[in-house]
Amino acid sequence: MSKKVLVISTSLRAHSNSEALADAFLSGAQAAGHQAEKVTLRGKAIAFCTGCLACQRTQQCVIQDDANAITEKMRCADVIAFATPIYYFEMCGQMKTLLDRANSLYVSDYAFRDIYLLTAAAEEDDTVPQRAERGLCGWIDCFEKAALAGTVFAGGVNNAGEIDGHPALQQAYAYGTGIK
Repeated sequence: MSKKVLVISTSLRAHSNSEALADAFLSGAQAAGHQAEKVTLRGKAIAFCTGCLACQRTQQCVIQDDANAITEKMRCADVIAFATPIYYFEMCGQMKTLLDRANSLYVSDYAFRDIYLLTAAAEEDDTVPQRAERGLCGWIDCFEKAALAGTVFAGGVNNAGEIDGHPALQQAYAYGTGIK
């Protein structure tokens, strides 16, 4: 059964290593016959959440910027994969800002069930992405029908393109093809 898959690349750097993971996941999902789309935050205007909680009444943020269209895509997706660089042992700020702005989804009839986290960092230790994973899991915990379905970590990649040939690309592709 074909699923709607949304891959969100949160890096602002063109040709980033985390975006390569996003592309691999996307390719895998498309190869498996899913309706897959990638959205990048590069070039998007996404303001900080003001905490007004109007979205809890209206199911839409009152701030008019690119976050509203992305959040609507998130609401309709069966599967969401977030790709982020790891900065200072955490997800990038623009990813956290998007998660905060997705507060309107909490009271909506969201479709997503499986969430994936794809990360890349200059550091190689397997513990590097743990805080980003915990942060994303904090968001996921607010959505009782959703769960973290898998994570991919590409360590030892810093400059754009250093991920070429990294085994994490194959793992991201395999997760994409394995969507049920």
